[in-house]
Amino acid sequence: MRYRLDYAKELNPAQLEAVRTLWGPVLVIAGAGSGKTRTLVYRVARLVEEGVPPERILLLTFTRKAAREMLRRAALILDEQCERVAGGTFHSLAHIMLRQYGHLVGYSRNFTVLDRGDAEDAINLLRTALGLAEKRRRFPRKETIAAIFSKAINKRLSLEEVVREEYPHFLEELEELAKLFEHYVRYKQEHQLMDYDDLLVNWFRVLKSFPEVRREVGRRFEFIMVDEYQDTNALQAEIVRLMAEEHGNVMVVGDDSQSIYAFRGANFKNILEFPKLFPHTKIIKLEENYRSTQPILDLANAVIEHAREKYTKCLFTRREGGRLPLLYKARDEADQSRFVAERILELREEGVPLREIAVLFRSAYHSFDLELELAKRNLPFVKHGGLKLIETAHIKDVVAHLRLLLNPFDMLAWNRVLLLIEGVGPKTSGKIMDYLRQSPDPLAALTGFPARASYAEGLRQLSDLLVSLRKEASPEEKLNQLYRYYEPIFTRIYYDDYPKRAKDLEQLLAIANKYETLEDFLADLALEPPEASVAEVEGLENEDEKLVLSTVHSAKGLEWHSVFVISLAEGRFPSSYALGREEEIEEERRLFYVAVTRAKENLFLTYPATYYAPAEGRIFSKPSRFLEEVKEKIEEWRPQDLSFWEEEAVEEPSSGFRPGELVWHPVFGEGKVKRMADIDKVVVQFASAGEKTLHLKFARLERL
Repeated sequence: MRYRLDYAKELNPAQLEAVRTLWGPVLVIAGAGSGKTRTLVYRVARLVEEGVPPERILLLTFTRKAAREMLRRAALILDEQCERVAGGTFHSLAHIMLRQYGHLVGYSRNFTVLDRGDAEDAINLLRTALGLAEKRRRFPRKETIAAIFSKAINKRLSLEEVVREEYPHFLEELEELAKLFEHYVRYKQEHQLMDYDDLLVNWFRVLKSFPEVRREVGRRFEFIMVDEYQDTNALQAEIVRLMAEEHGNVMVVGDDSQSIYAFRGANFKNILEFPKLFPHTKIIKLEENYRSTQPILDLANAVIEHAREKYTKCLFTRREGGRLPLLYKARDEADQSRFVAERILELREEGVPLREIAVLFRSAYHSFDLELELAKRNLPFVKHGGLKLIETAHIKDVVAHLRLLLNPFDMLAWNRVLLLIEGVGPKTSGKIMDYLRQSPDPLAALTGFPARASYAEGLRQLSDLLVSLRKEASPEEKLNQLYRYYEPIFTRIYYDDYPKRAKDLEQLLAIANKYETLEDFLADLALEPPEASVAEVEGLENEDEKLVLSTVHSAKGLEWHSVFVISLAEGRFPSSYALGREEEIEEERRLFYVAVTRAKENLFLTYPATYYAPAEGRIFSKPSRFLEEVKEKIEEWRPQDLSFWEEEAVEEPSSGFRPGELVWHPVFGEGKVKRMADIDKVVVQFASAGEKTLHLKFARLERL
């Protein structure tokens, strides 16, 4: 067969093998920066060139944006047929399939999808109704309960196993938690609600219980591809197995070394055990890296070499040259921040744009000191994170009204909408909802509720609005009308900062403009919400001109010319929460691997020799065990100009040092004073250099 694309020219040998292998199960182990996206794009094109109808190809990714981008690229290299390939996330696929097959497990087409905040509110409602929210009880908060339920579902464990393993202090409440879980499941079914986890659970139930659906799905999607397979949970792995049962034509792509989402339920073992789920799996490794220099890759290889379980691979590049990664041992966090800021200024002088520099850290609070230093030096930055648009209270208010149009029995939405009316509190809202539950059409029934004078007018306006919104055609028209109703409520409730919040409403309107149906609009808001609220990122225009600060989790999949990884101390990276648990230390090691493989040209690693700990004061830190494992692959940075270390107030030698004092030396690092040898000499036990006798006239020794 003659192909329009020259695959052998465009791909390296391992990528080419993955693209050509179309039949049967295939596992592609794709090292960091090894061109896995390119491989998937060309495989989509290859399948279409082979004559497979695009609609019979399914591409599952972890964001719909990623799927759209891959299919767009495939269309650019081949033709527009590629954009007809079915692409999306596990949750969006489950959502589409359950609209079609949900009746098999008791759901109508018009079920409502709850985001995490809505799910927590539902749990709180039931917790209160069951008398579990009394102040005298130390019952877990709604966020914790939601996390326990979600982990049990995604990890396919019992509630008892999750509580015993991760929340042992709530073991006494296990019976009540189980009772609450039963009520929560029943409540969602009765009110036609599904949370994120239910989408997967119910799609799995349909596939597992109905062989004819599995056969239909097998015929509908003859070729299945899954990106980032290392981040799937146990439920998703089972869904892939059942959907591919008919034909076995499934390719999963991922990197076991980048599995870092266990806290979301991702199961690192899925990628290791794929060949067991699908016997006769062909394993292909992508090891040629197109991102980083060889010294950075040597460090990455050394990091993952210490992993307990892994697919052995060795990243390499054909690029020549490159600097060794540099390690800087700072006195304290302030010194670490000064070092990072100084190097950033130097990089900018060398012509590296700020947007091509990132500072990564294990936890968001690790950058607080650095943020102050950057502000002092007028170095602009953007920090990844913040509230998603759909998590803001004012957007939730608006969306609740729209949800009622699709599912008039959504009592969570009713409660939120009713509480916005002046004169309506939780008790009154409860009475109104009890009244509405009795009617086959709650929207129409609202006008008949015997309201008190204090809120009768507000209730009438809401009723008129909902009846009118039913008539409007597009989501944009509905929103325009809804905004006119909501504006006086909005300015009353969010008086302090409503001008900022108003921009979020404008953003929602702009998003709605792209949709023809309310069902699609609300489904997308719940399943793949827009990242940031306008109020949250106010002042962050021209992000191209800004340095990037990010947690390592948020940096996955991204890359920069120069990367700093800070606070690489035991208890910080790896996190103190992981210490003593081998599986969690292994995940922390993979997190470090992800951090170092974000760098293209320069990699700087730092840790503070001392830091301030609440209730403990200033304490010595130990370098991260991950640094100890790879010290042959890094070069320690030493100041060329010792004046860099001078402070405004330097201790006079004559003042002497007392035994037990913590001190710092620019070459030997941190130490503890043993004794004064004489008036000008001090004996210090250094943490890394052993015992030294120093002359105070020449040694730049500082108290910590």
